[in-house]
Amino acid sequence: MSFPGQRPMHGDTVTITIDSTAVTITGTITSQGVLREGRGFVELTLPDADPQQRRDLEWAKHFQYELYRGGRLLYSSPPLRLSGTHRTGDGALVVTGSP
Repeated sequence: MSFPGQRPMHGDTVTITIDSTAVTITGTITSQGVLREGRGFVELTLPDADPQQRRDLEWAKHFQYELYRGGRLLYSSPPLRLSGTHRTGDGALVVTGSP
């Protein structure tokens, strides 16, 4: 699948692979491509997850994910280099990466 565009994709489940570990997170999940300073990034917005999963994501250097809605695969990312993480006002975790 191609890199996501600027139109957000909304899913209910995401499987994130960090090194050899895969975690599945459910809830309201958004994936969106963004352009900053001429470079493409993907922002993955996750519900406030288990604290250990959150730390694993915040400390990761690389990750890959698959976004699902109703059991149907919406997007499978290429391997991404973690560019940053931050929290939204409602506590959601935003993970930013680039190919």
